[in-house]
Amino acid sequence: MASAILKRVNASAMSSLVESMRIRASSRAFAAVAVGTDIVSAAPDVALQKARSWDEGVSSKFSTTPLKDIFKGKKVVIFGLPGAYTGVCSQQHVPSYKNKMDEFKAKGIDSVICVSVNDPYTLNGWAEKLGAKDAIQFYGDFDGSFHKSLELDKDLSIALLGPRSQRWSAYVVDGTVKALNIEEAPSDFKVTGAEVILDQI
Repeated sequence: MASAILKRVNASAMSSLVESMRIRASSRAFAAVAVGTDIVSAAPDVALQKARSWDEGVSSKFSTTPLKDIFKGKKVVIFGLPGAYTGVCSQQHVPSYKNKMDEFKAKGIDSVICVSVNDPYTLNGWAEKLGAKDAIQFYGDFDGSFHKSLELDKDLSIALLGPRSQRWSAYVVDGTVKALNIEEAPSDFKVTGAEVILDQI
């Protein structure tokens, strides 16, 4: 009898935890950044780190890239994801863009960028493993400051990832966000793939 009651209590507690996580995920599905936002102004003094080997990092004196150099005067498609070497990111998100590069070029896109809360060396190894480095520009947001500025950050400690980013995509023209897509949960892959953003350009 006591065992049966304990099982019901545990099941109820687990159900409450799952529901709480669902509510938190949906409540963060919308961020400070929105269509019309100047992404450079929204993240002042923030720079990203282009994917590279350690030796390249040393020779460049660990240089960073200001956001204005990435976005100003250009048509850019950018997508963010929770982390290098993770499941959906490796199997679906990056490949969806890699496989559509000709279509992006045909629409006049200057660059397709993948950004993640990772160091640039991890991103470099991952990009090479995916065979995507020549097609997509990979940038690290090593301390999460870019995503925090845009309120696209996400605590993924439950998956042992710590502070990361939501899964998102945007079409940005001369620094201004023209289209923005954010998944309800980082494990989702419904609105941030290449096919969706191509239709928004």
